[in-house]
Amino acid sequence: MRELKIEQPSDFIERVISINRVCKVTKGGKKIHFSALVVVGDTRGRVGFALGKANEVADAIRKSLARAKRDLTRVAVEGSTIPHEIIGHFGAAKVMLKPASEGTGVIAAGPVRAICEAAGIKNILTKCLKSNNPVNVIKATMDGLLNLKAETKESKDETKADS
Repeated sequence: MRELKIEQPSDFIERVISINRVCKVTKGGKKIHFSALVVVGDTRGRVGFALGKANEVADAIRKSLARAKRDLTRVAVEGSTIPHEIIGHFGAAKVMLKPASEGTGVIAAGPVRAICEAAGIKNILTKCLKSNNPVNVIKATMDGLLNLKAETKESKDETKADS
């Protein structure tokens, strides 16, 4: 007897950042393909992104969602913001991420906002430097978030004991 797999509604936030139409001109005519950039997060510190490519928009989105859910990574979040200021780099893109006080909100552009909201960061100040390319901006943002050093209770206790 085969078990039917019933899909349950996911508790993930899924955001389509951009859909790019790519046209390749060949001897037989134009071949059109699509790429979809997607961000997925559980609003509790886990976030992932992916770029999926296919001949149809729906297939590209579906492929990128599946890959983003598979590649979720943990981000250091302190309360509703990040522990410290950092600059993420990827290619020419740089993204500055600063912690903000309670009630500030997410001050960010499209791709950075999507990642912050998907990760569960509610108060943050950001600035995209040099590049506006959504793929590179997302990769730079993830670089910054993954390089954050979270202060654990043990390290706070050690610093208090040293003083």
